[in-house]
Amino acid sequence: MEDIRELYQEVILDHNQSPRNFGPLETTTHELEGINPLCGDRLKLYAHLESDRIVDIHFEGSGCAIFKASSSIMTEIIKDKTTQEAEKLFHQFHELVTTGKGEIESMGKLAVMAGVHQYPARVKCASLAWHTLKNILDKSNETVTTE
Repeated sequence: MEDIRELYQEVILDHNQSPRNFGPLETTTHELEGINPLCGDRLKLYAHLESDRIVDIHFEGSGCAIFKASSSIMTEIIKDKTTQEAEKLFHQFHELVTTGKGEIESMGKLAVMAGVHQYPARVKCASLAWHTLKNILDKSNETVTTE
């Protein structure tokens, strides 16, 4: 079990130090902001949707390691998914970070966030990008806040 924790920590540190899909997206169809006042996480999510497919997705912002790693992993996993697939992943991720349960084996890199449920304040950090994505999928222009 210790080996798994170390691997998870390595993945989180890697995505925090070298976030994937970080920075503005040249061609966007959607841009939305998200904030977590409790931790200070700030996010701008850029998405390029065509029909019902997420063609590309990037983020920029600042915050804690959990926030940045979760946002980075999300953009890797969501890219080129349909909006229905993204919606399903949102619900699976939400269950994972709030309960530590779910289809962990099928979640790939997202499984590193399974332990977050033990730290309620960190759930908001891990889920900020996901809730911002959900608002984009729901066609909401409301800034996402974790409060």
